[in-house]
Order: sequence, then structure tokens, then C-alpha cells
Amino acid sequence: MIKCVVWDLDNTVWDNILLEDREVVLKDKVKETIVALDHRGILQSIASKNEHELAIQKLEEFGLKECFLYPQISWNSKVEAIRNIARSLNIGLDAIAFIDDQVAEIDEVKFSLPEVVGIAAKDIDRILSMPIMQPRFATEDLKNRRKLYLTDMERKKAEDFFVGSKEEFLASLKMTLTIFPAREGDLQRAEELTVRTHQLNATGYTYSYEELKNVIASNKFILWVAQLDDRYGPYGHIGLALIECQEGQWTIKLLLMSCRVMTRGVGTALLSHIMQQAKGKKVRLLAEFLPTDRNRMMNITYRLAGFSEVAREGKVEILEHHLETIPGFPDYLKVVIN
Repeated sequence: MIKCVVWDLDNTVWDNILLEDREVVLKDKVKETIVALDHRGILQSIASKNEHELAIQKLEEFGLKECFLYPQISWNSKVEAIRNIARSLNIGLDAIAFIDDQVAEIDEVKFSLPEVVGIAAKDIDRILSMPIMQPRFATEDLKNRRKLYLTDMERKKAEDFFVGSKEEFLASLKMTLTIFPAREGDLQRAEELTVRTHQLNATGYTYSYEELKNVIASNKFILWVAQLDDRYGPYGHIGLALIECQEGQWTIKLLLMSCRVMTRGVGTALLSHIMQQAKGKKVRLLAEFLPTDRNRMMNITYRLAGFSEVAREGKVEILEHHLETIPGFPDYLKVVIN
């Protein structure tokens, strides 16, 4: 699935070149496409060689300025612009599509960033029908994705100007992490998380809505959902943990967190909850970890929590925690268990 569409401006979003014709007009169906992608939870940005202030002013006139996050409007290369967007949104390059009217620009991006999907401006009419642009479910978290990222931008600005330690800033956010067993109404978002989350996914396993529905109906599994809020508002459903329950043994089959909460310590808190529950049940606690080039942070999360490798099944590492010393919840985080 594409998580972000990056648009060129001249002869792509609008007809003609802004510096040569100040009265440019939107291309046919562009605004309709931008609004539809936004409703689908697909983020959007800009990589354009243009005068920044003039282009932003024109986007504001068209009522589109707020649709674009971290717009890169300068005379720098579009390759670097796309790298900056991916870095700012904390998403992989393979989750980005780039639209431009110039074949040479698309080819340059394709050469330097082969993971990025290139789309010619003449094909804008086809964008909404592309499978990679069609999430299976229209969840509330998906519909609000751009607003959630805008709120994250406010948090980042606050952190940049905060005087004090990292822990003091996190305490100032007044975060509440709520952990609860998944209900049927959570399963569409749960499927979306398994499909879209790569960096903070311990195994990379994906589960369909139908599979997850069978999971919560079974006494052989536990599916926990994590939701985060702070003084700026909700982050939405940001974490999942799927536990396979066998006699005398629990195995964490899936542990994932949204990349938007990478530095909030919620992964460790969710693990602590699982460990406390396992110790209370007097069961052995194992976890599966499948190393990839992108989920190193989840390996670190497991190791810092006290897990160590005890076996391997093919490429899958089997980790274990002996539940003798369980890390507590971070002092800056209020944890509610429902």
C-alpha cells in the first residue's frame, strides 16, 4: 500500500508554469483526486522546483495547502526532496508514489530511489483506481491520518523548543496508554496495522480481518490493542500484540507499534504488561522475532526488556524472558489496563 503521494506542481497539479503564468489553473480532476486520497488516509506532499512562497500562496488560493505535509518546494533535486519527506513522515521509500509531468524527473527518482512508485501526470485519472491506492477498510484512524500527523508536527515543534531532558518532555505530554483485548470493532484497524507497519513489527506477519476475527473467537490466542492519548489529542490505535496460548507456554507471535510512537516507550510498556500477565498465569513466555533490514528497533526493544535468544526456526529467532525481573512502566506514562 502507498502511504504517501508526492506531487510535482507545474503541469501536474496545475497547468502551465507558475513563474511564467501567475494565473495557473488546476488540472482537471486533480483536486478531486487529492481530496479522495486524503479521505482514504493516504498522506500527500510536494516535491517541486519552484519559488516556495509563491507556490504555497497559490496552493492556499486553491484550498489545498493543508492537504500537503512537509512540502519540499525549492530548487534542489526531487530525489533529495522525497528523501526528506520520507524521513519527516518516518515511512519507507517503498510506501511513496511520485507524480510528475516530466519523464526525466521520474526516471531520475527511479534510478536513485528504485523503491518509489513513479506515476506520469497524464495518468492522474487512473490513480484512484490503482490497487495500491485502495485501503481495504475506511477506518476512523485512516480517515483522520493527516490530522494525526498534523498534531504530531505540533508535538515535534514543542519538543524542539522544550528546555529540559527527554524524560521531562515526555512527562509534559501527560500520556495515557490504554491496553485492552481486541473487540470486533477494532479488527479493521488491526488488519491495517499489520499490513502497513514494517519498521516496528517484530515478525512482519500480516493478518486479515477474517483471520483476526477467528483469533479473538478462539481460546488459543489473545489479541491486545494499545491506544495512546496525550495533551495534544489521540494518537489512535497504535499497537498490537498477538499471543498464542498453549498449556504452560505463551508465545508472542506478533508485536508491532506505529512508527509515530517510536520514541514514546510504549513498546516496552506493552511488553511489560504481557510479562506481568504471563507471570500471573505461571507460564513460560517466548517471542518470535524475524530480523529484517527495517525492524532493528523491535529487536532492541526485546533485548532491553530482558529477552534473549534460546532457539531458531529457520530465519525466525525464538526469544525467551524468564520473568524473574519485569521492567515497570515508564514514570512519564500512565498505563490503563481494561
